[in-house]
Amino acid sequence: MNTIAILKRLMSAGLTALLMSGAALAAPAAERGSAAEAEAMVKKAVALIKANGADKAYEEFTNGTSFKDRDLYVFVYDMTGKNLAHGANAKLVGKDLSGLKDPDGKLVLPLLFEVAKGKGKGWTEEFKFRNPVSQKLEPKVVYVERLGDTLIGCGIYKN
Repeated sequence: MNTIAILKRLMSAGLTALLMSGAALAAPAAERGSAAEAEAMVKKAVALIKANGADKAYEEFTNGTSFKDRDLYVFVYDMTGKNLAHGANAKLVGKDLSGLKDPDGKLVLPLLFEVAKGKGKGWTEEFKFRNPVSQKLEPKVVYVERLGDTLIGCGIYKN
């Protein structure tokens, strides 16, 4: 085998390895929800509450499957910090989480309330929270909408 043939095979093998590693690197992004998907999920959740009432909607958010997609899930809080529904952790429902802090000591719920009470809807500033898919603490921002005395949210992880 001549040198050119050997080089072609090495380049082909190298290119194949590079493409495969690129696909592996791209895979985690497919496991993450986008900002547009999070906003759409909140709007769908608000519509369900309006159409079917809070009790049925909260049950679906917490125990159903239609408001969970990869690392996206819906949650609901009243304006005092009591959790009313949580798609990633049903054990949080009914608990006052007003003092919840991220690992850096940043209070989480005031970030949500600021948007809900101010503009009525929009994105929070960043904080750290456990990603239910990776089980790691990751930077997160949340899209929230206020509905009466509650806020409905869905966040995206940015790591």
